Amino acid sequence: MRFSVDAHAIGRHLTGNEVYVRNLLANFAALDKSSEFIAYLSVADADGWVPSRFVRRRIAGNPFVRLGWDLSRKLWKDRPSLIHVQYTAPLGCPVPVVVSVHDVSFLEHPEYFSAARQKQLCWTVRRTVRSAARILTGSEFSRESISRAYGLNGDKVVVVPNAAAPIFRPIARETATARVAERFRVAAPFLLNVGDLQPRKNQIGLIRAFAEMLRARPELPHHLVLAGKDTWFGGRVRRVARDSGYGGRIHFIGFVSDEDLVDLYNACEVFVFPSFYEGFGLPVLEAMACGRAVACSSSTALPEVVDSAALLFDPGSTRGAARAMLDLVIDPELRGRMEKIGLHRAAQFSWRRTAQKTLEVYHQVATDQRAWQRATVAARAIG
Repeated sequence: MRFSVDAHAIGRHLTGNEVYVRNLLANFAALDKSSEFIAYLSVADADGWVPSRFVRRRIAGNPFVRLGWDLSRKLWKDRPSLIHVQYTAPLGCPVPVVVSVHDVSFLEHPEYFSAARQKQLCWTVRRTVRSAARILTGSEFSRESISRAYGLNGDKVVVVPNAAAPIFRPIARETATARVAERFRVAAPFLLNVGDLQPRKNQIGLIRAFAEMLRARPELPHHLVLAGKDTWFGGRVRRVARDSGYGGRIHFIGFVSDEDLVDLYNACEVFVFPSFYEGFGLPVLEAMACGRAVACSSSTALPEVVDSAALLFDPGSTRGAARAMLDLVIDPELRGRMEKIGLHRAAQFSWRRTAQKTLEVYHQVATDQRAWQRATVAARAIG
């Protein structure tokens, strides 16, 4: 069989979407040696992330061109058994679609998006979901949200959990701390948050909770590091940091590579993830896989992902977030216990299993399509 993947996210710093497709492709190569794979890429230096035996096709970086006609034209030529996309399929798609919808926050919380972006997602994702052969998502929370939003039956939406990549692992704390100090000019101890600066990630609530923690315990020497791409919302987050009274101890370091993330996770004392809405929440698993204690939001998919391996707090409660952070900072016994539980929890997720389950969906969709084609030919012959 010939499977194709829209891998335009690779090399574009699209955070979770890029991590997702890179890890799928890497594991497909090891798991399915008989099928052909085509990766559609839009960045020139993305080839290194694609297994060597996979076919690479260049597609437009502009989404209007890519989805309007370029990707469809490539699919007409390549004739794969299906195309796997994230959120949006091309117009006039000539092959079955498997779509990954990681969450529907654009429907449930439109206030987290610009008006234009929210309207665009509403239209394109609805069109894609309605026509897709299967919809993949990372959690039961998201499966229920997608099914409810689009009136789908349970069989069409398949839960395929994500995982922390193998690069995320414990390394010597001293080594990681030294690298972070040299690379980012941040000294330990510090708390870490990872995510683009945007409303639903709740960095403003985190900064306020951090300031409350320091006011309660002014002797603490801790800093707060926020790693993530700047966005239209970044100015508001930075203003809150400046006005917090602790601006000198709050560091914005922008988008970072996976290699730098490994050092940051290992060097931090506590990882904090106060997001209002997550379809999965991959950074919490990455932090746990690096042996870090986690305090995170009790909302949406996060309790499902972390199970009992993190301290949970209401993301709308500054006091609750400050209390969770403080408990982990001042109690080394609790922190050590959560680190061990977190390592065990992260190990229960694997990109290999994620890729295997995804391939099972691919083969089922391709088999169903062939059966439909045979039935159609037979019906025409009879007619």
